Amino acid sequence: AVGMFLRLLSDVRWRAANPKWRRTTSCRRSTSSTAEPHPVSLPAQAQVVICGGGIMGTSVAYHLSKMGWKDIVLLEQGRLAAGTTRFCAGIVSTARHASIELKMADYSNKLYQQLEQETGVNTGYTKTGSISLAQTQDRLISLKRIASSLNVMGIPCEIITPKQVAQLHPLINIHDLVGAMYVPEDALVSSANVSLALATAASRNGVQIHERTSVSHVSIQKGRVTGVETDRGQIQCQYFVNCAGQWAYELGHSGEEPVNIPLHACEHFYLLTHPLKEPLASNLPTIVDPDGRIYIRNWQGGILSGGFEKNPKPLFTEGRNQLEIQNLQEDWDHFEPLLSALLRRMPDLEALQIMQLVNCPESFTPDMRCIMGESPTVRGYFVLAGMNSAGISYGGGAGKYLAEWMVNGYPSENVWPLDLKRFGTLQSSRTFLRHRVMEVMPLMCDLKVPRWDFQTGRQLRTSPLYDRLDAQGARWMEKHGFERVKYFVPPGKDLLDLDQSKTFYKPDWFDIVGSEVKCCKEAVCVIDMSSFTKFEISSTGDQALESLQYLFSNDLDVPVGHVVHTGMLNEKGGYENDCSIARLSKRSFFMISPTDQQVHCWAWLKNRLPDDSNLTMEDVTWKYTALNLIGPRAVDVLSELSYAPITPEHFPSLFCKEMSVGYANGIRVMSITHTGEPGFMLYIPIEYALHVYNEVMNMGQKYGIRNAGYYALRSLRIEKFFAFWGQDLDAFTTPMECGREFQVKLEKGMQFVGQEALLEQKQNGVYKRFTMFILEDHDTDTDLWPWWGEPIFRNGRYVGKTTSSAYSYSLERHVCLGFVHHFDEKTGEELVVTTDFINQGEYEIGIAGQRFQAKAKLYPFSSLFTHRRRKDEVELSGYQRE
Repeated sequence: AVGMFLRLLSDVRWRAANPKWRRTTSCRRSTSSTAEPHPVSLPAQAQVVICGGGIMGTSVAYHLSKMGWKDIVLLEQGRLAAGTTRFCAGIVSTARHASIELKMADYSNKLYQQLEQETGVNTGYTKTGSISLAQTQDRLISLKRIASSLNVMGIPCEIITPKQVAQLHPLINIHDLVGAMYVPEDALVSSANVSLALATAASRNGVQIHERTSVSHVSIQKGRVTGVETDRGQIQCQYFVNCAGQWAYELGHSGEEPVNIPLHACEHFYLLTHPLKEPLASNLPTIVDPDGRIYIRNWQGGILSGGFEKNPKPLFTEGRNQLEIQNLQEDWDHFEPLLSALLRRMPDLEALQIMQLVNCPESFTPDMRCIMGESPTVRGYFVLAGMNSAGISYGGGAGKYLAEWMVNGYPSENVWPLDLKRFGTLQSSRTFLRHRVMEVMPLMCDLKVPRWDFQTGRQLRTSPLYDRLDAQGARWMEKHGFERVKYFVPPGKDLLDLDQSKTFYKPDWFDIVGSEVKCCKEAVCVIDMSSFTKFEISSTGDQALESLQYLFSNDLDVPVGHVVHTGMLNEKGGYENDCSIARLSKRSFFMISPTDQQVHCWAWLKNRLPDDSNLTMEDVTWKYTALNLIGPRAVDVLSELSYAPITPEHFPSLFCKEMSVGYANGIRVMSITHTGEPGFMLYIPIEYALHVYNEVMNMGQKYGIRNAGYYALRSLRIEKFFAFWGQDLDAFTTPMECGREFQVKLEKGMQFVGQEALLEQKQNGVYKRFTMFILEDHDTDTDLWPWWGEPIFRNGRYVGKTTSSAYSYSLERHVCLGFVHHFDEKTGEELVVTTDFINQGEYEIGIAGQRFQAKAKLYPFSSLFTHRRRKDEVELSGYQRE
């Protein structure tokens, strides 16, 4: 009833504020006697059709119309803002772990603040601030990490004591707290009204809005959107935007070609109370108590409190469509743990009268990040959904980025962590989604320590060696659904202990990974890297070479058998992909990309390769098992197994040969390890994988061979200053900014994508520079570890963030990689970053608010130092060990 009252109120306000709408409603009343007639008939065509009139759909419409696109139709199957948006708790919070989410929330907050002035619709915006409570030291560290991100972005934020919490919110019980984080700019809004305000502004800008119109089918021809079918007729369109919230999955599967949108709804509970005897002040801060799994906000002088229970209830797994979400069943037994947490946190509420328990569906995604972007299979089909209960916080920013993506072809920030293409088809199984969201929803409150892994939906994509490696003590993580080894637990180690070691400090696997790294440097290790994305591109004539020369920045017209490191760049010169390409023959190429590129890279190439029957591209990821043989003795193992000379004269660096290993034929061997260490990658047809692995292990015994995992690989590549795509490189990073000019052939005799942008950078300089930092006064045993995302300070001023880090066992120091910017001290404007600027600064890395001195380098240490055990008196290029 309360929800309905708010709805009616906001409907009245919206229609009053929108004269165009008022006109159509009054005229329809006089001309027709049907109960609920449609005000205007649908247009026959439009440039864009948006499906969904909640916060996401209205935000996309608002931002598209602001950017000058006017020919837009927004369709809503029920009433505007009547789905999850209507029930949303209305908390706008910028306290987010991922920087892209933080930016979206910050933009939303600023947008909502001025929306009422712009539209005349009361949005209920109240700046209350928020307080996140910490009951444990680990939680406080987690909050400090977030606080340091907020501060460098200019968002006011401070870590406060329990006493200060009591001063800000007198009803809070503080006896079990160790500290808290206060963000004074956070706000409350009426989410339905924000949605109506956005719709009002969009409507004034020419967007047509039709309620009670449901989309049944999206028409697709030749891989492009051509129109939509609704229960009121057809609309032809070039772009379709799926903002259908929890129905986005079903809608995605209703087209001729399915678009997989992996999300699933869960019930989400919160209670509303009558006003307190002394009604709560409207500007009282919102309380987030993650250890108690609850949030508490003021609501009309009373309390609104909900949370994320440990045993969530998934909804509509079998796909049931209903229009406006009716209030689902109250379930007090289910809510009891959250109610107990609320009463512990606010003991004075015992006598309070509860008005109702609201149960509304929220959609969650497999990795707790929202979903946005263009479908990899259908051009012009865009998605914005799966907000993991942060819809109102992200609404403004997400709508802005998606609108930019549609209008300009790319958003203004790196949104890869949210891109629909980070998922493959495997994540769209209903059973997988049901199980995963039951894990994801409780994780909303769980402690986010670095490198935790999901437990559900595992062992989905595995290498043929999975069981062999598992039996030898492999510990697994998952990337793009593929199981990869982190490290191997030696016999006799306490396994349980290792799996529980989730910490911000030195992890329990430290020595294990150290011994794997030592073996890579001194003997030989095997790492199963089968998860790499592998494509074969071939043609009958020169089509393959010509197309790849245009799409890649390095020169691929190399002799057969050579391997080329190259970027696949966008028009701005940024990395869409970073890969290695081997020329197998005059007319065929073998391309190796990171694991999570499988969908993105395929779509990128498919959309840009000429439509030519003589040119074929095949995804052969599953056809080959990849073994990485790293170490100085790799050459001995391989030469004994293949009877072929593989000394450097016969098998130079970056070379590829098909050879037999043991009894197996047709194995592609490349002299490359992705770490800067000597060794070989073996691409083995899948049926030979076990045989080759066994042969390698048997032959390698006398050379001290052992298994290793990705943690060892990370340590090796980071100390060698190797950047990895998805961590260090992204669509906004160019080869010039990360010291990879040598992988670009500007003069290769033909144009390539991104060439103009790179020529401009070569002439004018770069505005950020990839830099390596060695922490100096950092104690590995007792200090907090850097992971990624830590702020970098130069001469005390913020200049950028780290993108990845690892402990270097050779340097016996932590190494962080990250980008340094040069901001003008007065205006904040970005200036060119020169080598001198990097070399002449004093640097610090901030870890959860504590700063550590760091030495900056633009080139890795020479292997001379790395291979020699250093004595105290050895000085590394001015780098004195303590």
